[in-house]
Amino acid sequence: MVLAAAAAIVMSSALVAQTAKTVAPKATNTAEKAYAKKTPWGDPDLQGVWNDATSTPLQRPAGKGETVAGNEANLFEEQLANDLSRDRRDGGPEVDVNRAYNEHWMDARRLKITNDHRTSLIVDPPDGRLPPTVPISPERQKIRAERAAAGARFQAGMPNIATEMSLPIRCIIRTDSPPYLPTIYNNDFQIYQSPGYVVIAPEMIHSARIIPLDGRPHIGPTLKQWLGDTRGHFEGNTLVLETTNFRNDDTVYQGANPETYKITERFTRVADDTVNYEFTIDDPTTWTKPWTAVIPWTKIDPKEQMYEYMCHEDNFDIVHLLTGARAREKNPSLNLTKPQTQR
Repeated sequence: MVLAAAAAIVMSSALVAQTAKTVAPKATNTAEKAYAKKTPWGDPDLQGVWNDATSTPLQRPAGKGETVAGNEANLFEEQLANDLSRDRRDGGPEVDVNRAYNEHWMDARRLKITNDHRTSLIVDPPDGRLPPTVPISPERQKIRAERAAAGARFQAGMPNIATEMSLPIRCIIRTDSPPYLPTIYNNDFQIYQSPGYVVIAPEMIHSARIIPLDGRPHIGPTLKQWLGDTRGHFEGNTLVLETTNFRNDDTVYQGANPETYKITERFTRVADDTVNYEFTIDDPTTWTKPWTAVIPWTKIDPKEQMYEYMCHEDNFDIVHLLTGARAREKNPSLNLTKPQTQR
């Protein structure tokens, strides 16, 4: 109840701020100087609905330089768009089923490379690639093996219990946990601000990060949360967010170690219609060094609207998934891994 009340106060204040009339100065050098628009109480104004979709890959493809130009840029974009297209029907029955939702349902913005024509979202290391990984502990190897086995059981239609299913299947977290990376759809994010708080509400699923800016410390290390524990502050015109205390390796990027994982996000408005979203992931027990990516967020048409995301399919289907598994245990002829006979 307290959290809900706080959220209501924050969002109410943010909406008042959104309606306040301010005159934004014209940016002189958007590549180097942050856009100077401020909220009525003096913080850099990041409010609005933003979209982070792009076809530029996280890691740089082999043989590519840092950027592409001219005809090479056009060919790069065309190839990426072809690779991502859900309208293609090549690749056999399995691929065809995986593209059952065609381009009509997808975010068309994700088929465009970034305006600066970078070949990777990763900017550090300079090669645009993830750093090498480090050997993981036997305990983490065991956890990964257990998750892989649970995933294999699910794919075979034989899950044991609901809680062994992945977080996306259980409608707990999908792509709404930082870092925010482009996906097939629901790439919008709404930012609210009020004195002392910022709220980031992704279109995907149902999370809203209500982030204090008053310098309070992180919660105790034994308290873990699905989206981690975030604290923020401004460094000049940049909003800096530091997040720790993730619940488990399902809630951090690529199954990193939640005990040593920290993500630092930076939001800098560089133009009226653009926010640069930069994040650095630091986990010395997963990668040999920290790594950083930059993704432009583009302000969407004000006529567009963010709708409530309703995750129903697997949420309601858990009963059917478990019932089917028990039926297959009793009748092996129903096993999905074997060819089905026509009736």
